[in-house]
Amino acid sequence: MSKATALSIAKPAPGAVLQCYHCQDVCPNDHLHLGDKYFCCEGCQMVYEILNANDLCQFYTLDDKPGLSQKNRRDARAYAWLDDPEVRRQLISFSDGHTTRVTFLLPAMHCASCIWLLEHLYRLDQGVVHSKVNFLKKEVTIHFEEEKTSLRQLAAMLAGIGYPPEINLGDVSGQGQNKALDRSLYYKIGVAGFAFGNIMLLSFPEYLGLEKESEAWFFGIFGYLNLLLAVPVLLYSSRDYFISAWNGLRNGHLNIDVPLALGMVMLFGRSAWEILSGAGAGYMDSFAGLIFFLLLGRWFQQKTYHRLSFERDYKSYFPVAASRKNSDGSESATPINNLNPGDIIRVRNGELIPADGVLLKGNARVDYSFVTGEADPVAVRSGEQIFAGGKQSGETIEISLTRRVNTSYLTQLWNDEAFKTNAKGHASLLADRAGRYFTALILGVATAAFLYWAPQNMATAVNAFTAVLIIACPCAVALSIPFTMGNVLRILGRNRFYVKNTNVLEAFSAVNAVVFDKTGTITNVAQNAARFVPVADSAVFGKVEQTLVRSLASQSAHPLSRQIAAALEQVEALPVEDFVEIPGQGISGAILEKTVRLGSASYIFGEKRPENGVFVEVDGAVIGHFDLKSRYRDGLSGVLRYFHKHQATTSLLSGDNDREANALKNIFPDPASLRFNQSPHDKLQFVRELREKGQKTLMFGDGLNDAGALQQSDVGIVVAENTNNFTPACDAILHADVFERLPQFFDLARWGMTTVNRAYLLAACYNVVGLSFAVSGTLSPVVAAILMPLSSVTIVLFGFGMSYWKAWKMGLLADEQA
Repeated sequence: MSKATALSIAKPAPGAVLQCYHCQDVCPNDHLHLGDKYFCCEGCQMVYEILNANDLCQFYTLDDKPGLSQKNRRDARAYAWLDDPEVRRQLISFSDGHTTRVTFLLPAMHCASCIWLLEHLYRLDQGVVHSKVNFLKKEVTIHFEEEKTSLRQLAAMLAGIGYPPEINLGDVSGQGQNKALDRSLYYKIGVAGFAFGNIMLLSFPEYLGLEKESEAWFFGIFGYLNLLLAVPVLLYSSRDYFISAWNGLRNGHLNIDVPLALGMVMLFGRSAWEILSGAGAGYMDSFAGLIFFLLLGRWFQQKTYHRLSFERDYKSYFPVAASRKNSDGSESATPINNLNPGDIIRVRNGELIPADGVLLKGNARVDYSFVTGEADPVAVRSGEQIFAGGKQSGETIEISLTRRVNTSYLTQLWNDEAFKTNAKGHASLLADRAGRYFTALILGVATAAFLYWAPQNMATAVNAFTAVLIIACPCAVALSIPFTMGNVLRILGRNRFYVKNTNVLEAFSAVNAVVFDKTGTITNVAQNAARFVPVADSAVFGKVEQTLVRSLASQSAHPLSRQIAAALEQVEALPVEDFVEIPGQGISGAILEKTVRLGSASYIFGEKRPENGVFVEVDGAVIGHFDLKSRYRDGLSGVLRYFHKHQATTSLLSGDNDREANALKNIFPDPASLRFNQSPHDKLQFVRELREKGQKTLMFGDGLNDAGALQQSDVGIVVAENTNNFTPACDAILHADVFERLPQFFDLARWGMTTVNRAYLLAACYNVVGLSFAVSGTLSPVVAAILMPLSSVTIVLFGFGMSYWKAWKMGLLADEQA
């Protein structure tokens, strides 16, 4: 739309009702206008001028009433407190000194126009890099450049265009997580319930069968009262259904609210005509009851989903640990959920920074690609703030936490579209198809029923038409996956198996090729033995050499490095300079002016050697190697048998040589599937080849040297052993302590999909039986209104009940109840 120009036009006719171009409210006069566009207040006119000046007037074409009244808009000076550094620190979720990220809650967001405008904020403020809307949570996340704009300016801009942010610092600290449901839903239920009860009370002449001829005035008065009570139900309580239906039609999509809205209009219109013409008492009790029961069903769904979402985001165990520094200088592995502000943590090369804090020690080079998508490491100096979601590149650093860990934030980053998204399974695709074609089919059935009954009995025709539109519901199909599989996600999370989303659970059922990494995945690093073997009898491995090795090994998060560091814990770890880690090969650094290297034979010697272990080189001289005895995880044989039972091939990829081949051949069903001396690239290529053959691949790894293979697979699972090796490339995180329970976890996921399919069958039976009664004209619209939400409630309870029952039977609810 082109920019408006002030036009000289004739004044509107006397008595004409003028609507505000921005918010559609009635204008008190014609004083405020731009050309032929009139405004109810200066705030609405200002918003229009802002949008018009920035070529954003498409905002007004996307919805019937896109704008909200600006009569009570806040002054921009009301946001001056956002300039306070402490407030800024609490509000922002990320800043690298150039780009900053903040999330605002915008209660005024209400339609497609709002989404479009809020995702084009960069055209209103040059400092905005991009913005993204979460419509369900009514939130907008903004990335902006602090050299060009500020928090105060952003808040003022949002308020200026009609979206004043609701800022509560309690929400930032995690105290406001249990947000209440939309209050307007309660008000709508209250209005509909009040009207429904009173209309039934005023309809007692009809219920008692009084003769209309002798009590005509009685029927007439009560009929008009019923009509008056039904009007607010139509205009207020049911408005969301009409808005949704209109938005769907305007975008060429027949959603489930289209037949519902049509049924409401038909029922109200028929009833109003009967009452006003004196032809009958109408069906206002059915109309009000329809809205009331539909809203009750919506309330139940929202309440249940809210609880499920809260449990998922804030109560599930996120199986990642951090190294917390103790008062005596030692460190202990602590689940990130148990970290508190003031705790000092050590973050090694490649490890995730779990919460915001201040850098105390070390040279931090932080990769924030998990947060921003930019892979270039950001240098952070001692005393500067460091943000959750980054990964350290280089030597070990120490951070003093300033916030609690927000697992909801980590989950949000994990599910960002920038990372791998799993393709939808057959159940989700079926739900999509049902939503696409179901409405058109129901409209056809309802029309056919009306045309069949109209010549015989108009009242029966109206009943049949309305009942068909109301009782038919694909909601059961749409609700089954989020509620059933969402509950499975929550149960697994409580058992320390944290799965990314429901698509991952669906993908479990299709897996037919399983690939295991060896070190740190199927081996128990905590129970492995590390023995130093000198290169010659005269080689010295005294306290100085032990200190050098432990200092370097403690910088790395690799399982073998941690194993060596643990074996030398009797000596002190010193600072390391020029630390470098080459994934899958080795590490190097300078300690006490000596150059130390630890790694594989190919890393140290430049060639493969028969010895298996980690070689040690000090100032260019190899002094020996660590002989590392592997202990395989409890339950490994049972896990392999489980996958073999479900016709899935199993393979092992290891960066070590084949010294342990004989032991592994006794465990893995197919000895030919064992591959040794595999680099990170080799692992990725192997998984890629499996997928090119059409196999659905599941990869188990430790997230360090196999991130590429994890991302290449259909499903990637990281096995975490009190370590911070989380990678966004994975689809699930499994705590090593529950590795042997993998068959139970997969069985629960498969059971969840079975339950979803059964729910589909249940929904199909409900619709067939319900429609058979509806088309006959014998089903009252109010009964249909009760059955429609009741079917959705039944599906939700069915999914919850079946998944809980299976989990209880498997013993997976014990941890939850503890």
